[in-house]
Amino acid sequence: MPFQAPRDAAVIDIGSNSVRLVVYRLEGRAIWTVFNEKVLAGLGRDLAKTGRLSPEGVIQTLQALKRFRAVLEAVNPAETFVVATAAAREAKDGQDFIDRVRDETGFVVRVLSGEEEAHYAAVGVLAGAPDAEGVVGDLGGASLELVRLSSTGAGRGVTLPLGPFSLAGPSGALNGGFDGDRVRRLARERLAPVAADFRSDTFHAVGGAWRNLALLHMRLSGYPLHVVHQYEITAAEALDAARLVAHQSKSSLERIEGMSKKRSETLPYAAVVLEALIEQLHLKRIEISAYGVREGLLFEAMPPRIRGLDPLIEGCYALGHRQGVADDLGPALDAWIAPAFRTLPALFGERDGILVSAACRLSDVGARLHPDHRADLVFEQVLRAPIAGQNHAERCFVAVASHARHATNFHPPELPTLERLLSPAQMKRARALGATIRLACDLSGRSPSLLARSRLTLDKSHLTLAAEPGYANLLLGEQTSKRANTAAQHLNLKSKIITA
Repeated sequence: MPFQAPRDAAVIDIGSNSVRLVVYRLEGRAIWTVFNEKVLAGLGRDLAKTGRLSPEGVIQTLQALKRFRAVLEAVNPAETFVVATAAAREAKDGQDFIDRVRDETGFVVRVLSGEEEAHYAAVGVLAGAPDAEGVVGDLGGASLELVRLSSTGAGRGVTLPLGPFSLAGPSGALNGGFDGDRVRRLARERLAPVAADFRSDTFHAVGGAWRNLALLHMRLSGYPLHVVHQYEITAAEALDAARLVAHQSKSSLERIEGMSKKRSETLPYAAVVLEALIEQLHLKRIEISAYGVREGLLFEAMPPRIRGLDPLIEGCYALGHRQGVADDLGPALDAWIAPAFRTLPALFGERDGILVSAACRLSDVGARLHPDHRADLVFEQVLRAPIAGQNHAERCFVAVASHARHATNFHPPELPTLERLLSPAQMKRARALGATIRLACDLSGRSPSLLARSRLTLDKSHLTLAAEPGYANLLLGEQTSKRANTAAQHLNLKSKIITA
């Protein structure tokens, strides 16, 4: 479909632990974060003790919101969502706080019900991974929302008082000492009444505490690709990491690189809740989602025809479009390459075709960079680009293809990462795809109309190029022959050029 003109949208999320402003650039189905500011105000810090909002948290939240108002007046997004979750929903003085926000900042806040919060968290997970199934768990400062995902979408969700502030001791203070046995007992008791309704093999974890747990697990296990979105670990691995965190002192957690003081206070509670979920929901694997309620709000507001597009293909199209010379080059490459590559054995199951389409749409990423450094710079950009809809092996595959599209010699950065996450066959296929994209671009001068005058086919022995009548000269030349030979070699084939 034609490229969608970019527009900006903003979400202010007033949570129990943090208040956050995120400004997004929306390019069709692609969602890019362009500004992200968070204040750990601890609005719900006193809920367990007093049933009311933290006075200090209220002051910090209002200060943050006034700053956010100034930012939004300058940025002027097309659309702004302002929502509040468990703390404002559950506190006795929650409505007074919402009224004060309106009077002092002008923001009209929508207080999400527990079921709405669960729904948007699930929609957010689907925005980032449209084939996701299992159970979504969104852990905030005061509550945990659970909702089941199936092939038909999100089911009905529940909210449970399992956030760190709800599990705090009688003093209501997180820093008053973490009693693991007590928190573990409470977590099991509060989860037990609904556990049977949410049993699943796969758990999609949403929330900052669990993202921090994932990053900690990466460090402990030596995992090389520090991208949290769609990071997968087995339940046994997650249980080991959770138990390790739950037994660490606050000072030990604070010494972990990148761990803030306030996050170190809440992380042991999140770890114990994850223990209870693994045990009572009979989970087998955990998948981290970087998308949640905020992205769910944006995604649900998109037209149905946009929501139905593939996030990986559209994200790659948006990224490539910014640097490209022809808007329709990516789709043209896809149309030229995909039929031939469909004849090859599948290496990613039904995902093979999507990965080919995605790589084709990245063909012009790096077009404006110096050719001596282009391949490595493109590789790094693609490997860590915040593009949804790809697991880590797929992310590596597309990055290798993008490197091979620009480099004759295969010396990508982070080769050990690639060798850990890709099989030799997947690595070789990615290189073949990149070489074939390079062949198509050089053959046609990156002109979609000229590319359409030739055809690529693969059989058991040959990669064959043929031209339409009157366009034989298109295929002549040392460059075309060289590129065809390289692509064929990666596929264990010989090249054949038909110019008659």
